[in-house]
Amino acid sequence: MKFQEIKDQEQEYIIHTYGRVDAALVKGRNATAWDVEGREYIDFTSGIGVNSLGYSDPDWTAAVSKQAGEIQHLCNYYYSPQNTALAQELCTAAGMAQAFFCNSGAEANECAIKIARKYGEKRGAYKIATLENSFHGRTLTTLAATGQEGFHKDFLPLTEGFLYAKAGDIKAMDALLEGSVCAVMIETVQGEGGVVPMDPDFLKALRALCDKRDVLLVIDEVQTGVGRTGHFYSYQGYGVQPDVVTSAKGLGGGLPIGICLVTEKLRDILKPGQQGSTFGGNPVVCAGAREVVRRVSSPEFLQTVREKGEYISKRLEKLFQVEFVRGRGLMLGIKLKSGDAHDVLVKCARQGLLVLTAKELVRFLPPLTITMEEIDKGLLIFEKVLQEEN
Repeated sequence: MKFQEIKDQEQEYIIHTYGRVDAALVKGRNATAWDVEGREYIDFTSGIGVNSLGYSDPDWTAAVSKQAGEIQHLCNYYYSPQNTALAQELCTAAGMAQAFFCNSGAEANECAIKIARKYGEKRGAYKIATLENSFHGRTLTTLAATGQEGFHKDFLPLTEGFLYAKAGDIKAMDALLEGSVCAVMIETVQGEGGVVPMDPDFLKALRALCDKRDVLLVIDEVQTGVGRTGHFYSYQGYGVQPDVVTSAKGLGGGLPIGICLVTEKLRDILKPGQQGSTFGGNPVVCAGAREVVRRVSSPEFLQTVREKGEYISKRLEKLFQVEFVRGRGLMLGIKLKSGDAHDVLVKCARQGLLVLTAKELVRFLPPLTITMEEIDKGLLIFEKVLQEEN
């Protein structure tokens, strides 16, 4: 099919929930992709942080293909070796005790919310405090957890029981934590909120406050997790251990997965029948995720993520069109001195570079395996677009 045929088909048969760029990608290798007409792109998006090992990584592809040829799905009534092995590997890497598998970050966050409410049930606590400018998903409940009114409109009423405090303000959070609050839910870096890292002192104070008030600390690592920030989970770089952590996106390496991990004190908090997911823990997906965990959990691999992030940041900071760069590892937001971030996104795509936006920032989430050659090619395109903007 030609591009215009694909675009016409999309316009006719798909609900228009996405503002698409004029490119139909059909092939990719690592951080390089090609569209239906053969044009090449350097990809600084990795499918919004999903393709952690890039496009069509040979070892990941082999693991997925092998499992698909053995057994592709089974009912959760039965044991799955890929499922149980991945749970052990993740718990070990994350310093957690048990896992629940699902299909997406929103589902993982829904599970975390249910766990928090189950924990608070003994004292009648059901409210959850989150942060202003946060993002936790697009279901009605995770929208309620999201501290951005722009995501709430048109879908009211949302699930009740969510309170919001300003990020970094421990006194404001303390004021919210009265007896009916069972958990605090945060991101260590607010991704959709504009790539805003939390202050380390705030996170440590928040951990202490949760312990004092017998409130669970839930950390949403849907975007920051599995090596994205240069640590296997971002909280490990802050020296803070959550009671519950959620993960998705990059964990599957390109296939849908979500997971909710809990510490020992929450072992078996949910009983049979209290939570479920038909496709959760799918063996094909778990086989791919195990390859991701095997590679990304290596200290040497994580060091390369930090080094690549520092290299990109230093290159960008030298550009006179850039006001600032913020983020951690390969999760970067770029504030431009002038111009519209979305316009830059569109112009980059036309020149052969795929980027994202968040609020008023251009956002980079390249594959963790991106090569220095691919980084340099992408940055040259970005610099060219910024020069043309000015």
